Formats: sequence, structure tokens, C-alpha cells
Amino acid sequence: MAVAVVEPAVEQTDILHPPPPVVTTPCDPWPRPYYLEDGLRRVAPYHYTYNTNVKERWRGRGILDIFRDEFRDRPEEYYKDAIETGKIQVNGHPLASLEAHVKNGDIISHTLHRHEPPVTAQPIGIVHEDEDLIVINKPAGVPVHPAGRYNYNSVVEIMRAERGHQWNPLPCNRLDRLTSGIMFIGKHKKAAERMTDQLVSRTVRKEYVARVRGEFPEDEVTCEQPILQISPKLGLNRVRANGKSAKTVFKRLAYYPPPPATSTSSVNGQATSTIGGSGTGYSVVRCRPLTGRTHQLRVHLQFLGHPITNDPIYANRRVFGPSLGHSSVSADDDEDVITRLGRMGKSEVAEAVAYEDEMVEEYNKKKAEKMTGELCELCDTPLYSDPGPQELGIYLHARRYADADGAWEYETPLPAWALPPKGLDGPVEVTAESEPTADEGGKTL
Repeated sequence: MAVAVVEPAVEQTDILHPPPPVVTTPCDPWPRPYYLEDGLRRVAPYHYTYNTNVKERWRGRGILDIFRDEFRDRPEEYYKDAIETGKIQVNGHPLASLEAHVKNGDIISHTLHRHEPPVTAQPIGIVHEDEDLIVINKPAGVPVHPAGRYNYNSVVEIMRAERGHQWNPLPCNRLDRLTSGIMFIGKHKKAAERMTDQLVSRTVRKEYVARVRGEFPEDEVTCEQPILQISPKLGLNRVRANGKSAKTVFKRLAYYPPPPATSTSSVNGQATSTIGGSGTGYSVVRCRPLTGRTHQLRVHLQFLGHPITNDPIYANRRVFGPSLGHSSVSADDDEDVITRLGRMGKSEVAEAVAYEDEMVEEYNKKKAEKMTGELCELCDTPLYSDPGPQELGIYLHARRYADADGAWEYETPLPAWALPPKGLDGPVEVTAESEPTADEGGKTL
């Protein structure tokens, strides 16, 4: 069962409408301005008002000074214009000058033209629903909460759009934006608190599946390497001795070798072969995290030498080099890694993933979100191209959550990328034989 698709609510021509008057309640378009196109859920650009209570450190400071120092996502010239044209107001009123001071109790309002990135048009699946909870199958590439450039293209806002403006979904757990799979949504506060308490008490068995580079060991592997956050801004975590304790049990479900040569041709009189892979193939691995560190599965798999094949961070050769961080425990190259990762900006197509395990068409390798050089006709915001397939999700899926005492259990089928390639045999579901023998079983690394 899946949540119903939302019909387009706003025509694209609406993006040229003038901004609404600035008020101290956010401009909140309803119905939400979604439309579906090219397999993506898009949000027509819209005006939105941010309201901020004056912080203690802002008191007595000029309004332009505050925006120039505290909100650096836009140039000073933009904020000057926004103050002069009334897009920035205090307590619902325009400001007399760029140097107007704010005081305790003031509310600063900033109305701007928002441009959200598109996400997959795949609907949010419903695994189970009762009077307290909704268990969903989150699509990859959709953030759980509004954050950064994402607002209406988030799980909570998509569900609100489908169930009513006054309905307030309460997520009990969180998945990374790029990860798909099971999430719990409380229908009311008490239900959300009960489920959240269960999830953080480690009485819930969590199982993921991942598609990783190379031939993963056939025996069960337990990784107990501690994890340290290296760069919060870039979302980078690595195995480090001074990190937080972390433990994951891995079990290989299948290994698929690279396809053989598929064709031969002649270039300048020399015979050449088109190879469908580099010789490593890929494995589908069942992952059971026994702790809940940020990026735990992605970091542990990278450390083991088998990063998730399309992970834009941890399988990125341009950032980590040929070894891809295999067995790395030293901080010696942290600054270099952070610098290289920070360069993976939008000014050029980022070859974020080394596609070496399967044949991928050239346009998929090159297609990625980047600045187009064009500006919005209304607000001069730089415009981006659509994200490429590698930016809409990674091969990591939260497949099963179960109460340790057997009170409940929810699972999803294997995602399409975990199924056997055409012409090869392999598992199409996770069976009892695939389960771990014990929490401490297998080789420990």
C-alpha cells in the first residue's frame, strides 16, 4: 500500500507572481506547490517568510550588520536590497534605514523566493498503520525534516500535504536523506514518545541491506571500530581510536561478479573490448547495527574495504584516493580529505562515484546537480540543474525492524538494486539462513 500521489497544485507560471506582503506568520502555500515531472517531485518556487526572535547577541546591533554576519548564504548586496524593498522587516513593519537597531522581544521577518531541489516522485509506502503509528517505507533521497534547501520536499511535509494541513506527523526515528527504508511516524505525542523510547533503548533489532564494492567475505564479519565526526559541515565521519564506540554485524547475502566482455570493435586497426565492469563485481550485504552512530554502516563498510558502491562520500576516489579509506585509522590525511570533499561543489559535474562494478551509460556518469549559470527572473537566485541518479539515493536500505521480545516486527521486500542481475541467480528475499548466528559471531575487525 502506498500513499496517494499528490496532484500538481501550482502551475509553473506562478513563479512570476510578486511576493505577498510580509507578515509575522510564514507565507504557507496550501495546497503545497508540488508537481510531478520526469520521475521527480518538484516544488514550484514560492515566497516564504522566516521569522526569527532577536537573539541576545543581536541586541542593539544594526539590521544589516546582523544579516551580513549571521546569514552568509547570500551576499551583502542582497540584504541591502531586501531591507530597502521591505522583504526584511521587524515586527511586521519596514525599516527606516540599513542601520536600524533591534532590541529584545523584536521579531525579524525575512520573505524570500525559495527554490527547492527536486526529489524522487516515488510515493511514500505504507508498511503498517494503526491508530497510534504509521510505519512507512521512505524513498531514498527524501530528507525526513525540512532542512537547508529542502522544506516541502521532506517526509513530514509530503505526508502532511496528503493527509491535511492540521495533521502533524511525528517521526520516531531518522534515516539519512540518501537512505531508504522503514521509519516510524507517530500520530500523536504519546505514541511517538513510546516508540522513540523503544528505539533508543537498544531493545529493537535493526537490519539493513547494502550493495557494496567487491567480493565481501562469505563468513559473518563483526566490525567494532569507533567512529569520530571529522567535519559536521560536510557530514564526514571516519574510524578513529578517539571516536565513539560502534559495532556492526555483517553477513553476505550474494556476490555478483562483473559481466564478461560484451562486444569487440576496432579502433585505428586495433581490436578493443567493451567490458561491463572493472573486475571487482559487487556484493549484497545484510547489516545489523548494534549501536547507532551517524553514518555507522557507511563508515564501517568503507573501513572494511567494501564501501557502498554509489556512496557519494565514502566511495569517492576523488576524495579518498585509490584505497578509498580501507583500514584507515590515522588522522594524517583528514585535512586533505576535508579539502577535497569541500571542492565537490556545484560549479562542475562532480564525478562523485567510481562506476566500476557495472555498465552505466555515459549520461548517468556525467549527469549531476550543478549551477547552470542561469538566474531566477524574479529574485536572481542562481539556478541548479536536476540531480543525477547518484544524488537521489544510495544502495542502503533499512529493511527490517523488530522488537527483541517479539511484540512486533515490520519489514519491506528487498529493493530492486539488491535483486539478482538479469541472467544470474541470487536471493530475492532474506531468509532465516541469512540471519546472524549470534551478536558476537563471526570474524571481528
